[in-house]
Amino acid sequence: MNDPFDIAVIGAGVVGCAVARELSAADLSVVLLEARADIGDGTSKANTAILHTGFDATPGTLESRLVARGYRLLGEYAQRTGIAVERTGAVLVAWDAEQLATLPQLAEKAAMNGYQETELVSAEAVYAMVPDLGPGVLGGLTVPGESIIDPWSVTLAYVNEAIARGTELRRDTLVEGVTRDGGITTLSTNRGEISTRWVVNAAGLGADVVDRLFGHERFTVTPRRGELIVFDKLARPMANRIILPVPSARGKGVLVSPTIFGNVMLGPTSEDLQDRSNTATSRAGIDTLLEKGRRIMPALLEEEVTAMYAGLRAATEHSDYVIDVDTDTGYALLGGIRSTGLTSSMAIAEHLQGLLSDAGLDLNPRPILPDPPQMPNLGEAYPRPHQRPDLIHKDPEYGKIACFCERVSRGEIRDALDSTVPPADMDGLRRRTRAVMGRCQGFFCAAEIERLLSEGINS
Repeated sequence: MNDPFDIAVIGAGVVGCAVARELSAADLSVVLLEARADIGDGTSKANTAILHTGFDATPGTLESRLVARGYRLLGEYAQRTGIAVERTGAVLVAWDAEQLATLPQLAEKAAMNGYQETELVSAEAVYAMVPDLGPGVLGGLTVPGESIIDPWSVTLAYVNEAIARGTELRRDTLVEGVTRDGGITTLSTNRGEISTRWVVNAAGLGADVVDRLFGHERFTVTPRRGELIVFDKLARPMANRIILPVPSARGKGVLVSPTIFGNVMLGPTSEDLQDRSNTATSRAGIDTLLEKGRRIMPALLEEEVTAMYAGLRAATEHSDYVIDVDTDTGYALLGGIRSTGLTSSMAIAEHLQGLLSDAGLDLNPRPILPDPPQMPNLGEAYPRPHQRPDLIHKDPEYGKIACFCERVSRGEIRDALDSTVPPADMDGLRRRTRAVMGRCQGFFCAAEIERLLSEGINS
C-alpha cells in the first residue's frame, strides 16, 4: 500500500482518462486523480460533441497533427466499443463577400492538414442541402468527414478500460502540494499523500495551477465560457448536418448542429472569464445566440427549447497545445487542450506515451489486456434498449420506462448504478443515461429517478 505508483495522472476529464487508459496498457501502476465527485465533470461535460477532421487547424502545429490522428483513432474506438457516432458531414456557410473569399483559403488549409475531401459549392447547393437556412447565403464549403459523437460515453469508456487494465481511480481528490525527493514525487491531497515516480498533469482548467506547484510559469488558463441552446428533437429535420460559420481569429463562432441525442444545438458563445467555476448562462449570451440564430436559421427559433447550458474551455495565451516532459522531475504537462481535446484525446495519449518512452520510462506491455468495454447506446440514430425485444425478453427492466422524454429504462439506470464507475449524483446519472435531460427536464420523472439513485434500483 505504501509503494509509490509508477504514474499519477491528475485530472479525469477526457484527456486524463485517455492517458490513464493508454499508460495502463503497459506493466505500470497507474493512479488517476480527480478533484471532483465524478469523471468528466469539468470541460469534458459541456462541449459541442463534434468529432473534428482537423480541416481548419493551423497547419504544422502539434494540435493539427494530433486532431487528425485522433479523429481516426477515436472513430475506430467508437466502432469497437459501441459509442454512438453519426457521420453527418458539415458545411461552412458564407454570408458576405469576405467570408466567401475565405472559403478557398480554408480548402487549401484543409489540404495542408491532409484533408482532401472539402468541396466549394454554390449558394443553391447549400440551400439544397439545408433548406431552412436564412436568406443571404453566398456559397459554402462542404466537409463530409465532420461527425457528431456521444462525448460522455467516450470519457466513461476510457476510464472503464483503464480500470480494467489496473488503473486505480480516486475521485474527490484535490492535489494541493508537491514535493520531490530521490526520484519520488509526493502529492499532498485533501485525502492524504500519494507517492509516485511520474506525474502527468491533465488538469484542464486547473493545469496552470498544478504546473506552478512544480515550479513553472509557462502559461495561464483563461476560462472561456461557451453558452449553448438545445432545441427539441422535433427540430432535428432542420439540421441534417453540422452548419459551421467561417472561423475568425476569435474562434470557430456560432454553429447549428444536430446532436447524437436527437436534438439541435445552437452555439457556442465565446467569453473570457476570471471565475473558473462559472458555468451559468447569461442574458447577454442567450441574446447573442438568438441574434445569430435569426441570421443562420430563423425557423429554428420557432421550435421548443429543451435546455440552455454553458461550458468552460481551457484557453491559454498560446495558439497550440502545451505538451512537455521533464525527465529530471518526472513530470509531464498536457496544457492548453481546448475544444479539440475530445477528438485528439487518444492521439494525445499516444503522443505522450512516446515522449515518456523517450524519457526512459519502461513501457513493457502487459501480457494480457482485457477486451474494450461495450458502452450502452445513447444515440437516437440507433436502437435504444426499450426498442430491442431481445433485451426486454431477457430482462424486462429494459422495457420499463423511467424517463419518458428520453425513453430511459429502469434497466439502464440500474446498469449505471451498478457500473464500474457509478454516478456520484444526479448529474452523473444524467450523463450516463440521458435521464431527466428531455423536454420536461425532469418535471415528471425526477422524483422517482432521485429515489432510484439514492436507494439503489434493486432496493
